Amino acid sequence: MAKSRKLESLLAQLEQIRLNPTTSEAKLILCQLLTSKQPMAIAQAATLIAESEQYDLIPSLVAAFDWAMTKPSERDPVCTAKLKLADALYRLDYNNEDLFLRGIRHVQRTSVWGGSDDKAAPLRSVCALGLVRMNYPDVMSELADLLADPEPDARIGAARAIAYTGNLLGVPLLRLRIKIGDSALVLSDCFLALLHLSPTQFSIDLVRSFLTIQPQTEHRENTDLAEAAALAFGESRLPQAFDILQTWWHSIRIPELRQMGLTAIALVRNDEAVSFLLFLIQSGDLVVAKNSIKALSIYREDQVLWQRVREQIEQRGEPSLLSMAD
Repeated sequence: MAKSRKLESLLAQLEQIRLNPTTSEAKLILCQLLTSKQPMAIAQAATLIAESEQYDLIPSLVAAFDWAMTKPSERDPVCTAKLKLADALYRLDYNNEDLFLRGIRHVQRTSVWGGSDDKAAPLRSVCALGLVRMNYPDVMSELADLLADPEPDARIGAARAIAYTGNLLGVPLLRLRIKIGDSALVLSDCFLALLHLSPTQFSIDLVRSFLTIQPQTEHRENTDLAEAAALAFGESRLPQAFDILQTWWHSIRIPELRQMGLTAIALVRNDEAVSFLLFLIQSGDLVVAKNSIKALSIYREDQVLWQRVREQIEQRGEPSLLSMAD
């Protein structure tokens, strides 16, 4: 109970300085929070320091990280503080490789029902970004290890960090991870990273192969991988993306994939993709028209484009569609 009251008091102090965190008094409070031994308070202080770009408090962040890493399971059981401290240092352009190497290699298993859970996967991902940003010479070796990490969150972080490098040495790593296989959640980021790093026909063909529904594989796994590939094409915004997705959408019959395919087309964000979806609103069957409107809803803040959506809906005159224009 005493710990709970102490944490509440610390967080209340944080709220008092949130609107103006760079005064001398605020800096003193932030430093006190970083030495409070309360992971949640440390994490929130670190976030505020990064948001307010207080480079002069970097030494205090480093000291707090060292404290949390000394007895990591005891002092910061679920890596709340370590994660936010590493993230703050990454965002403040901290360039000491030793800290990020400690983080990218840190594993912290916590007992859970039926086994144990590694709480440090997000920390490893953030530290990967820190090493990439500072151009650490052996970063690709570290990212290769992270791409083979047992935890999916860490593998996702590795794929994103590889894309961030802009280094073509990451292409074979991504291709190997894709070829070996993984969950759709992980491969989604691998697909996007590959298309970002190497938007060649070789890469496009590999990602496009996952759009094909293989009858011998489990249906749910099939559709998840196809969805991941389609969304990666959409988010890539490659010149070929619309043609690939339009051709694929016309070929599929699985309802959930057809709906998601329209979302992927909307993500391409070019005139061809928008015109295609507007055409479907006016000419497609009712389900297709509704799904096209949902897909284009990402443009609601674009008044000119959304007005075009409204016009197509009004021209069609279908009562069940009219309410979707608001």
